[in-house]
Amino acid sequence: MAVQLKLNQTLTLKIKRLGINGEGIAYYKRLIIFVTGALPNETVVARITKATPRFAEASLVKITKKSPDRITPPCPVYEECGGCQLQHLVYSKQLDFKKDLLRQALEKYKPEGYQTFELRDTIGMDEPWHYRNKAQFQLRKNKKTQQVEAGLYQADSHHLVPIKDCLVQEPTTQKVINLVTNLLSKYDMPIYDERSNSGIMRTLMVRIGIETGEVQLVLITKTKKLPQGNALIREITNRLPEVVSIMQNVQDKKTSVIMGDETIHLWGKEVINEKINEVSFELSPRAFFQLNPQQTKVLYQEAIDALDLSTPKTIVDAYCGVGTIGLSLAKQAKEVRGMDIIPQAIDDAKKNAEAMNLTNTHYEVGTAESLLPKWLKEGFTPDAIVVDPPRTGLDNQLLKAIQEAPSPQMVYISCNVSTLARDLVSLSKIYRVEYLQSVDMFPQTARCEVVVKLVKK
Repeated sequence: MAVQLKLNQTLTLKIKRLGINGEGIAYYKRLIIFVTGALPNETVVARITKATPRFAEASLVKITKKSPDRITPPCPVYEECGGCQLQHLVYSKQLDFKKDLLRQALEKYKPEGYQTFELRDTIGMDEPWHYRNKAQFQLRKNKKTQQVEAGLYQADSHHLVPIKDCLVQEPTTQKVINLVTNLLSKYDMPIYDERSNSGIMRTLMVRIGIETGEVQLVLITKTKKLPQGNALIREITNRLPEVVSIMQNVQDKKTSVIMGDETIHLWGKEVINEKINEVSFELSPRAFFQLNPQQTKVLYQEAIDALDLSTPKTIVDAYCGVGTIGLSLAKQAKEVRGMDIIPQAIDDAKKNAEAMNLTNTHYEVGTAESLLPKWLKEGFTPDAIVVDPPRTGLDNQLLKAIQEAPSPQMVYISCNVSTLARDLVSLSKIYRVEYLQSVDMFPQTARCEVVVKLVKK
């Protein structure tokens, strides 16, 4: 029987490993305790902040034996902001942790033969800072100074942490946010207040095309009204020549969902351009695009290597979005067929294929479970299927469709080791897992991406 701890109780604990959110894991009389900010092989004094019969959470009071891998986080608001979880851990050990996360997930779900899977070392970045191409910062008015501030909400709270220099953001995005925030103060724009559900300006979103240098600014507002809008736009475009597109998105609901359904074109282009592996993309404000283009190239190259396209193959891209992956490998493939349930994404994928003069691609709106059987009936037999699902993992219907007609090869690109391990339970019955290659797309955070090569048994 595990012990029941009390709130605010302090304990001395030995940290064994890191958990999925980058927190230290310790055991006290067989009860698991998660200690934020603690590292493996440390002895710490921790205060219990949450106590349940199954687990406890604790905050770090003091480190009595320090890990040699602990470093001082360079970000001044690291502990308050919560956007990053691993800045206190030396980077080479962050990469080890991401490989270990995968191991932990496999041990939990136990897919067939998991003990013999080849887990490759995580591929990291030479420069693991300033990599994010998109920033979404909430706005508020500081009651004391009356100045507008932009930043991120602290984890599980509505406390805004103002950020002037985010170390994982591409510097231009931060520069644009800082200037626009100052202009909102200058023009006394009404800032949204969550408590009273009043005001207009809610969020600033800035995205940069790393290869093209083009910047898009999206003003997310509660109403269509934009007082002082013309003056604001004039000054932004004068002072920030890199901004080539200014859009407004209206989010009138009281919700934590950042964007609403209506987007209005205010100035300049409606989209910005970006390039990955020779593929050009047009990005509209709501288009999904990888947040770390530099590592996305690495990730896609791993997928291409796993497919082994030395002999041209017919490929299905099952969650194709705007075509990012399929178009990256279309030049080496015989044919690529992509599907997505979002019509706008399929339109973009078709446009992107056309812009590249590709004649061997086919994009269709629909679910994999309806399209795969249809294509098979039409006589299209894929040599390989590529899946890059959301964090929730593979859709059950798609899993069924794959099991009923498995292609000789499969490449699974995952952004969540838990749902990957769960999906491998059924996939490993049909496929042999050749290897798992983790790629660090989000340095300083606890998130991990993995490319898995599967070959039909």
